[in-house]
Amino acid sequence: MKRSKVSVKKQTAGILGEFGLQLGLYGQLMRINKPVGIWLLLWPTLWGLWVASNGKPDEWVFTVFVLGVIVMRSAGCVINDFADRHYDGKVARTSSRPLVTGAISPSEALVLFAALALIAVGLVLTLDRYTQMLAIGAAVLTVAYPFCKRFFVAPQLILGAAFGWSIPMAFAAQSGAVPRIAWLMWIAVLVWAVIYDTMYAMADREDDRKLGIRSTAILFGQADVFIISVLQFVLLVTLFLSGEVASLGMWFRLSLLVVALLMLYQYSLIRTREPKQCFQAFLNNQYIGATIFAGTVLSYTFST
Repeated sequence: MKRSKVSVKKQTAGILGEFGLQLGLYGQLMRINKPVGIWLLLWPTLWGLWVASNGKPDEWVFTVFVLGVIVMRSAGCVINDFADRHYDGKVARTSSRPLVTGAISPSEALVLFAALALIAVGLVLTLDRYTQMLAIGAAVLTVAYPFCKRFFVAPQLILGAAFGWSIPMAFAAQSGAVPRIAWLMWIAVLVWAVIYDTMYAMADREDDRKLGIRSTAILFGQADVFIISVLQFVLLVTLFLSGEVASLGMWFRLSLLVVALLMLYQYSLIRTREPKQCFQAFLNNQYIGATIFAGTVLSYTFST
């Protein structure tokens, strides 16, 4: 009898261990262990919520958008790895991904993507009809991006459009309208995404070229560092104009000065085009997003 109980405990522990391992693999597929993508999507979402609400976002809208960012970023990673499953094994940096190693099957990945999509639908259904209609655009862009890398020379534009789509959605959810400033901020996020994802692509440029994957790093060629610098200037101008239209004032302008310093640091990293340095520059962009959000919050907090 005692042996039987011990055996049951061991079997239970084994099942729980396998279940935990599988959850860990799903977490890897969703990149929960690499949250930089969440931050890059969350920061502009928060910019939009704060500006749309004059610094006082609705609690439920805030909750839905934060959860939506996590869910949609996870779903985007899953569908991206599904689309790249025949390519990732040929790149050292991505060769250990669960779909490449066979730890997760393609059908499992699609089921996981569908489950995440359903959660996202459930969240957006709690918002108004206008926001729900805009969410369809976000879904289309999320699914389109991984596949357009095969034929579109600048897939980073699609990524930027997707990452910035939370801006008009935030305005719609908060105010029931999408004014011009929302689209100005959307353009800023699009430009920003092209900047940091080009840095990301510079780290994989040679592998991507061999595999026939398109990117702005390949498109820009030896002009990549110069074009990124120009785009960073455009980003600063667009953000400055957004701040002026929203009357954000001194604190926001000071945050842009910090952003400019971060951009100079990123330039120092990418100018040699060394892959690890380019990837480090990509990661540094999360601090740009945080700085702009801090400037926005401070502006509303201490506005007179």
